[in-house]
Amino acid sequence: MIDGKTKLICLLGHPVGHSFSPNIHNFLFKKYNLNYKYMCFDVNPEKLEDSVSGIKALKIFGANITVPHKVNILKYLDEISFNAKLIGAVNTIKNENGKLVGYNTDGIGFVNSILEKGYKIKGKNIMILGAGGGARSIAVEIANSRAKSIEIRNRSLEKANNICGLIKDNFDIETNTGDLNIGQKDLESIDILINTTSLGMNPNINSSVIDENIKINNDMLVCDIVYNPRETKFLKWAKYNNLETLGGIDMLINQAIEAFYIWTGIKADKKELESIL
Repeated sequence: MIDGKTKLICLLGHPVGHSFSPNIHNFLFKKYNLNYKYMCFDVNPEKLEDSVSGIKALKIFGANITVPHKVNILKYLDEISFNAKLIGAVNTIKNENGKLVGYNTDGIGFVNSILEKGYKIKGKNIMILGAGGGARSIAVEIANSRAKSIEIRNRSLEKANNICGLIKDNFDIETNTGDLNIGQKDLESIDILINTTSLGMNPNINSSVIDENIKINNDMLVCDIVYNPRETKFLKWAKYNNLETLGGIDMLINQAIEAFYIWTGIKADKKELESIL
């Protein structure tokens, strides 16, 4: 039931029709008997500032931010968390008595997914494929988890170097860059391989960032942040090589759990969320 005390959480993006977030959060609000509702707002980039003013004016309690607004929204917020500043992007906002505070839960959601699978990040060699916003947030949280090295592979070396520069300036960690022409030798010392590109995402399910003919003999963990389809061609390649895999649905759920905690102070049960997606 919606009444005068209902707290509204919204998603700002363009487009927003594909999002799983309303299902996740409205399920959690009902489960924990909270008088909250989650709604999506399709906001054109030129109307972003107006929408942020609307959050304050309407006393909207919080928000998720998705593409293409994660970077541009920073300049309209009153306060930004340390990791969101480093990442340079916000995906979660809490309205604290008229002060809008921005957070980024993408990277920590991914790191939590790895830890839940029983893998450690500390002291490990990590290769990240892609250098967009997802790669940036994951790289910061992996560095914060004290990985031994991070290698960024991307078509644009400038973007890869930008992320490595950020890591070098803030963490004591070895960094390397390279293009996406990856061979077997490039992967021999890698402990965790992460695809942050959109290759393999529906409807382009037959594309992959890795040549499927590459054979791997080590025991690295292979991760993909793409969650539709749940098993990408990239992950199928990993399974064919008898490697452990981690799909994007885990990161999606864990970043939502972190956002839910920011708004409510409640740590949600992941298993129940897995059953509704």
